[in-house]
Amino acid sequence: MGVAAKVLASLFLIGATLVPPQMTVQAANQTLVDESGGTGAAVNRMLGGIIGYARWPDGQRGGTRTMCLVGTPRTTDRIAPVVPGGPAVIVRRTTAAVVTGQSGDCDIVFLARMPIADRRRLVGWARGRPVLTITDDDPGCLYGAMFCLARSASNVSFSVDLDAVGRGTLRIDPRVLKIGRDGGTP
Repeated sequence: MGVAAKVLASLFLIGATLVPPQMTVQAANQTLVDESGGTGAAVNRMLGGIIGYARWPDGQRGGTRTMCLVGTPRTTDRIAPVVPGGPAVIVRRTTAAVVTGQSGDCDIVFLARMPIADRRRLVGWARGRPVLTITDDDPGCLYGAMFCLARSASNVSFSVDLDAVGRGTLRIDPRVLKIGRDGGTP
């Protein structure tokens, strides 16, 4: 099993859950297998997997991605995604005002705990831009981020807002969405 297959297998263990018909959200889980790394390591592996299956338009910033972290994360104090075989990710803590005041400086926006007005402003700013949006403060994926992380005592899970993905200019590998829909079987 190759590195990409291992990342994918660990990232998507349990597939789609049914949600109300007006929502288009898929979910998957990762069980915390490596107790030595704990939740922080699981969150960073999951973030790396999500980033690794996102495709930015050609010619944009080569091998490095900038993640703008806004707010206070709920899942781990140390956001440091590693994309196996993929781009390096630089994490920069910042504010909603700084992100929306810049043009094209953030490839990924991590929406942590913050006022709802800031969240709305950031999600609105990211629409139509090649920006991946991920949150750990909206487990139901109700406020417009593409990927929504949640943590419980035994696992880290995520939901995908297909409407948000569809409105963006990034391409998310369809195998990721299929695995989430099919319950973890490629």
